[in-house]
Amino acid sequence: MTVAIDGDKLMGLVYKAVDEVGATLNAALVVMGDRLGYYKALADNGPATATELAEWTSTDAHYTREWLNAQAAGGLVEYDASTGRYTLPPEQTVALTDPSSPAYLPGFFQIALGTVQHTTETIEAARSGAGVGWHEHTSDVHVGCERFFRPSYNANLLTSWLPALDGVVAKLERGASVADIGCGHGASTILMAEAFPRSRFAGSDYHQESIETARQRATQAGVGERASFEVAAADQFSGSGLDLVTTFDALHDMGDPVGAARHVREALAPDGTWMLVEPMAGDRVEDNLNPVGRAYYGFSTLLCTPASLSQPVGLALGTQAGPARIQDVTRAAGFSRFRTVAQTPFNLVFEVRP
Repeated sequence: MTVAIDGDKLMGLVYKAVDEVGATLNAALVVMGDRLGYYKALADNGPATATELAEWTSTDAHYTREWLNAQAAGGLVEYDASTGRYTLPPEQTVALTDPSSPAYLPGFFQIALGTVQHTTETIEAARSGAGVGWHEHTSDVHVGCERFFRPSYNANLLTSWLPALDGVVAKLERGASVADIGCGHGASTILMAEAFPRSRFAGSDYHQESIETARQRATQAGVGERASFEVAAADQFSGSGLDLVTTFDALHDMGDPVGAARHVREALAPDGTWMLVEPMAGDRVEDNLNPVGRAYYGFSTLLCTPASLSQPVGLALGTQAGPARIQDVTRAAGFSRFRTVAQTPFNLVFEVRP
């Protein structure tokens, strides 16, 4: 049977593919601009020629010329043909040079670039059903992950997420015991420790290098006495009678999220709270067929699902698990109360209680 081909649709697909390849390459170009200081130099000094940008950043003008043209073609910088100068618009300045902004993006590109570097290993894992552990990835994944999520935590954790939990802020102000599970570099742990000096915080992660970084950063932030860190799997962290347990963007990466949730249940005080932050997702595939869902399904395929499959049980919830599947995990672990208390374009925040 011969199937008729719509030539216009076919060419539309070809042009879409060109755009996709350009976007793929641009992830590396954004990381390049971030590391070499191109964006910051444009933000600090204003419109520049390729030669001027090279001088400001002590780099080679051949590279700045091609990088600037690629950025102009992609709409991240603006080009003035009459002067031969390139400008970083104010919105891009915020998104690409201001770490305090919740719209800060370099970490998003960095974790994406780090993730695709292991595509060959992931393809082989897909053939066998094996996994690729978080610890097996390049540091761009670990550093980029924190750089991407930290601005959102800075903008929302103290102002809206914790206040949305029943009675938790009052406990933290009086003095509470808190465990932060899957803490990575400790951004969330340190942020809470800075805000609530009467409370004690214990971060844990199975990744040794991340814990070492977290300890250094806690010392630098001046909270080392009330923010401690340990290398521990999610079902083996220390502590009991805890007032609050937090887990930020990590449950879906775990091989045995039910086992981890059960350990949280055992470690909590009878009136304790588990704040569970997960990627924004709906319960149905069709709910997630949007730009955020597309990015998260990509991370799920190449990073999060392989990470889960590399661990015992390997439940592989997926980055787009959705509230219903997350609630099922908490119920299987013995929790009875579960509600969504906050959300952002990238995250859902759940309050889980015994």
